[in-house]
Amino acid sequence: MDSDTDAKALRRARVAVATVFAVHGAVTGNFATRVPWIQEHLDLSAGLLGLALVFPAIGASVAMPLAGRISHRFGARAALRGLIALWCLSLVLPPLAPGLVWLCAALFVYGASAGMADVAMNALGVEIETRLGRSIMSGLHGMWSVGALLGSAAGTLAAHADADARLHLGLAAAVLTVIGAVVCHWVLDLRSTPEEHPPPRFALPPRSALIIGAVGFCAVFAEGASLDWSAVYLRDVLDSSPALAAACTTAFSCTMAAARLVGDAVVGRFGAVRTVRVGGVLSTAGGVLIVTANGPALAIAGFGLLGLGVAVVVPLAFAAAGRSGPNPSQAIAGVATITYTSGLIAPAAMGSIADATSLTTSFGVVAVLTLGLVVGAGVLRGPAREGAAAEGHADAAAPSATRH
Repeated sequence: MDSDTDAKALRRARVAVATVFAVHGAVTGNFATRVPWIQEHLDLSAGLLGLALVFPAIGASVAMPLAGRISHRFGARAALRGLIALWCLSLVLPPLAPGLVWLCAALFVYGASAGMADVAMNALGVEIETRLGRSIMSGLHGMWSVGALLGSAAGTLAAHADADARLHLGLAAAVLTVIGAVVCHWVLDLRSTPEEHPPPRFALPPRSALIIGAVGFCAVFAEGASLDWSAVYLRDVLDSSPALAAACTTAFSCTMAAARLVGDAVVGRFGAVRTVRVGGVLSTAGGVLIVTANGPALAIAGFGLLGLGVAVVVPLAFAAAGRSGPNPSQAIAGVATITYTSGLIAPAAMGSIADATSLTTSFGVVAVLTLGLVVGAGVLRGPAREGAAAEGHADAAAPSATRH
């Protein structure tokens, strides 16, 4: 009976954390659709807006190491409830900013709360995955993508209705805060033992996180480059219509979400290492297809392969970080910092390379980076039993084995 109760509690915890991931994504989706309103409201040039949009990544990178200490002090459940509420409520700050300096400050807080909530929910996801004995992190990140798509849809409707962003984002913040607070009641309530020392407020990521983060860096660079430059590539290089160019970006996002939702089944069948290596081959093939395409159809197919190939890498990187040492939150924060940095520099790096050479060359660099997934996939290896499975041991010999 106790075993059945524990299993039900674990299933509820998984659903609750998945919902938190969706809430986190919905905040991002709602905000992204109202950036043009904020730019127009404050009369910002593209350069000044770009400067302001650096601050979320700065805030996240600075604050993420604090998530482990907050969880140690208050317990995982209370920490996640507070951090996801802070993240949702921070959505109201950017549209209220009266000028550029205040907008930068608001986006710093927005990014800091996003990063801390990100670490807390991923740490709980890794713990649930460990207890279930099977991969769930890809599906959790898939729920984030679903939330982001739903948030984007809501924001698009609000923008189409010409709604004031202060009203729209305020309402979205209230609704999402309530949802997050309610579902956190069912997440695991992990607590530190009295003799356990609190993690440092700020610390360099452990070496294992740096190596894992390097693999995540390659995937996030390819993802960020595709999201920000795919439409431009179709428009400028292949002379596509604006509608077709925009559809390419939407298709890429949907491919990412779908691949993450089914990714756990693939990882469970083939293991993390083999899945990422095949993903690296697919994404590299997609990059090559993009740079050699002579029409939009082939380029869109290339972006689809690119999204399919990199989709599960970041979830698996977080899972590997959580298993890599005695302090999962610190390791996850290290990997998250590296991937956030990759997402920050990818758009600018792509533009710089394009200015110096061409946009086609920029995506050639992306294709080379995705080869790093093939080379570095081994660092995402799950428990030792995955290695045995990869060597051809029969599944029947270890029916309860986890193959991350």
